[in-house]
This record gives sequence, C-alpha cells and structure tokens, in this order.
Amino acid sequence: MSGSENINLTIEHLFRRESSKLISTLTKIFGPHNLELAEDVVQDTLLKAMNTWKFNGIPDNPGAWLFKVAKNSALDVIRKSKRQQEYASNISNLLKSEYTLSPTLNEIMGANTIEDDLLRMIFTCCHPALSKDSQVTLILKTLCGFSVNEISRAFITSTDTIEKRLYRARQQLRELKIDFEIPVGPEVSARLESVLTTIYLLFNEGYHSTKHIELVRKDMLQEALRLSSLVCSHPSTALPQSFALHALLHLNGARVGSRLDSKGNILVLKNQDRNLWDREMIRLGLYYLNASAEGEQISRYHLEAAIAAEHVMAPTYEQTNWENIIRFYDLLIEMHPSPVIELNRAIAISELHGAESGIREIENIRDLPLLKNYYLLPATLGELCQRMNDNEQARKYFSQAMHLTNSPSEKKFLDGKLNEL
Repeated sequence: MSGSENINLTIEHLFRRESSKLISTLTKIFGPHNLELAEDVVQDTLLKAMNTWKFNGIPDNPGAWLFKVAKNSALDVIRKSKRQQEYASNISNLLKSEYTLSPTLNEIMGANTIEDDLLRMIFTCCHPALSKDSQVTLILKTLCGFSVNEISRAFITSTDTIEKRLYRARQQLRELKIDFEIPVGPEVSARLESVLTTIYLLFNEGYHSTKHIELVRKDMLQEALRLSSLVCSHPSTALPQSFALHALLHLNGARVGSRLDSKGNILVLKNQDRNLWDREMIRLGLYYLNASAEGEQISRYHLEAAIAAEHVMAPTYEQTNWENIIRFYDLLIEMHPSPVIELNRAIAISELHGAESGIREIENIRDLPLLKNYYLLPATLGELCQRMNDNEQARKYFSQAMHLTNSPSEKKFLDGKLNEL
C-alpha cells in the first residue's frame, strides 16, 4: 500500500471516529439552526488534513490536530460574518466581541465536554418534530460520518432523495429553533423514546438490511452500539429502558458472525454454529439486561432482550425454552400490539407444538392483511408447509416471498428453498 493510500485510509477512519465529535462541538457553537455550517467546517478540516498530511505525514495526535484546525476555521467563519449571523443563543454575544471570541471557543472546544455534546447532538437529531426517516438520516450523516452516497446505498434510494431529506431536516431545525440540549425532568423520558427508537432502527437495518446488497451492515451495527453506549453512560439517560436496548443490541449482535455461511448464504437460527457466537457480547448483554431490571418500568426493549437472552442461553436449538419465549411474546403483544410480533409468536408456537399449530396461529393474527407485502409472512408459511410435506403449497409461498423482498441475500435464500422442493 502506498503512503498516499495509507493517509487516505487513516483520514477515512478518523472521519468516522472524530467527525461526530467535531460536528457536535461546532453545533454547540453555531447552534442547530446552523448545522450545515458546522458540517462545512468539518469537511473543510478533513480536506486540509488530507492535503497537509500527504506532505508532512500524519501527526502524533491526529484527533487534536483536527480539533485545532476546526477551531481556527470556526474563528475565521465567525469573524467574517459575526455582524450578520446569529449563533448559539447562549454565547452569540460572546462570539461577536474580539475580546471574548477566542477564549470562548477555547473553552467550548475543550475535551471535557465532548461526551455531553455528543449526547446533545443525539437528542437534536432525534427531536420528535422530525420524521423517523429524517432522524435516522441525520444520525447517519452527523454522528456516524456516513456520506450521502453511503446513506442512499444503505436505503436503496437516490442521493437526491437523501439530499432533500437532509435539507428538510435542517430547515426544520432552523424554523423550530430547536435547542442544543439534553432535556431535563419529565421531558427526558418522552424525548428519550425517540432516541432509543432511532438507535433501534439503525441497528435493525445493520443486522438485517432490507435493501442493501449485504445482509449484515457491520458499520451500522457498530454505530448503533456506540450511540447506545453513549446514552447508557450519561447520568440523565442511564435509565432501565436504555439498559434494556443496550442489552438487546449486544444479545442480537453476538450472533452476527454465524448468520451467513462462507459463501454468503443466510443461515437460519437452527443451522447456525453456536461456537461462532461472541461470548463477550453475550456476557455484556446479560449484564445490561440485569441492570435494566432495577426499576419499576418495563419497555418493549426489556421483553425483546429477554427473548434474545433465551436464544443465546440455550445450549442447542432443540433446548430452547419456547414456553418462556411465547410468554414474553404474549406480554409484548399486550404492550405493543403488532401483526409482526404476532407472526414471530406463531413461529415460536410452531416450534413448540408443530407446524399445523403455527399455521392456525398465523390465520388468527389480528390485522393480518397489514402483512400482505411483508415477505416473511409467505416465507414462514412456506417453511411450515414444507415441514408438513405440502411441497406444492410451500412452492407457491416461497415464490410469493421472492417477489416481496428487495434483498439479494433473501432472494438467494428463497431460491435455495425452491430448489430443495
């Protein structure tokens, strides 16, 4: 690998690791209404790094170098437009005086507030006034360092769509005058739900990508775990539901290495090599699940994590405690009625009582028509029919499922099921 290629890889790695810190800190200075300005300063900083390091080499502390350059760029931006531009309301006046400008930036860009700034950025991106799509897109762009091209590829949509989504989100931040803050008091729980939901959606897309050519997006999994860890480590958000989500991410993430075979084919849980499961992640997942029990509140994440725990604690697939899993699904349906959850419960019942019982449960799902475009419904029915040796009906269901999924991995899996028949 050439020196130039090594520098480019280092910068890319640093962009992933440091850009969220830089954008969060600059947003604290400029205000959320100037989010695009913060992103521009970060982009300019990385370009300067690329140009400078090619000739002078990578500095001993590249993160500190980036913060210094970003601070100087912010100084230049403010000096050029401080009379016309309003920045963060609590420090805007300090930024308009040359006597206080530099000391204020030095204090704000100190390392002692970075973790708080990152959490403030999470709450800003996940403001309930923004749509879920906008929240996830903002998280990927500002906190995970994804480019517009990467986000568009992740969700199989055009870069133009992502650009428009980001534009609308930034516009809402300006119009609604959303504060760069961690909520206090009762508002924390209400706002935290949006944060946890966004992290949950990010993890799910990484764990089982619905559209990307790769079934598993490890970059998204890692970012979801990083953001969840930030939430769990802050005193104001270290709450039972936060620990429960963190447990769920670890317990499901522990099985990632066994979900595909050497040729990239999907392996269902029954066929996975449990020796490939990450035991340290399982340990951490059970630790956080236990921590989530300290309190009176129970969330959907508690129940989903409990189901995941039953799977990873079973020595073999045959020894899975399906009775417990069905009980957890019953509670989950009572708390969050959903035909998808009912389908998962029906699958568990089929494992305990047989394929015919599973089909009956599927037929009794409330709001079953809502699953008409959900590929897992016919895929599950095909699997159950195959177990009952009704190959003709199984073939119809697998073919139907093939037309309902956009995932190349899932299409390949279903094609394999058809070939079996």
